[in-house]
Amino acid sequence: MPNDIVPQPTACALIIGNEILSGRTADVNLGHIAGRLTESGIRLAEARVISDIEKEIVAAVNACRVRYDYIFTTGGIGPTHDDITAECIAKAFGVELEQNPAALVILEEQYRERNVELNDARKRMANMPAGSELVHNKISGVPGFRTGNVFVLAGVPQIMQAMLEAALETVNGGTPTRSCTVVAYLSEGALAGPLRALQGDYPDIDMGSYPFYRVGRFGSNLVLRGADIANLEEAAGRLMTVIDELGGEPVLKK
Repeated sequence: MPNDIVPQPTACALIIGNEILSGRTADVNLGHIAGRLTESGIRLAEARVISDIEKEIVAAVNACRVRYDYIFTTGGIGPTHDDITAECIAKAFGVELEQNPAALVILEEQYRERNVELNDARKRMANMPAGSELVHNKISGVPGFRTGNVFVLAGVPQIMQAMLEAALETVNGGTPTRSCTVVAYLSEGALAGPLRALQGDYPDIDMGSYPFYRVGRFGSNLVLRGADIANLEEAAGRLMTVIDELGGEPVLKK
């Protein structure tokens, strides 16, 4: 690895909510998280979808927070009875759940501006594990939080995105991953051998094959991903040559 390549920290995304598992709500948060982490030089190594069951959330958080540098959760921090993520994070870390004074001030200001009562249910959104730091958002104002290496974000996509931006300002990423795609009008069966051999020559580059069928022709999008641009371009050039020799009409897309 070249000296100017900074290793990427790893991350896991935990998507929390029965509505996702039931199919009632289509998750769009994971794709956004993956994209922004990639751009920030953080490798999303795992993602899980978890039901609103305390023991399942606690177990997943505890399993993942020791395995990865950062955890990003979405969902379960609203005012209703099934919003239990804050309680679960507190149990996972073995700390008390407490009302965060700074979060409460934000809630009071937000609901005063809307001329809406800050009832007990809404005050629940200020409950966080002891020692947590706030993760602000510019959309609704209601904050998420960070406990240790776990960032707890909202489930509503626009609010989650705002919280994620605030969270990313507080972490250090490595050298961002770059990618390119080589389009080949060859079946995966024809490409499998040469692609395996090429992968062996470039272990630091992630190579994937994604087949398609267009206008009566089979083909594959061969995606190469890596932090070392020179190495990536070299591998792509060799792949183009192999595909051309096989008659696959290669097209490089960056």
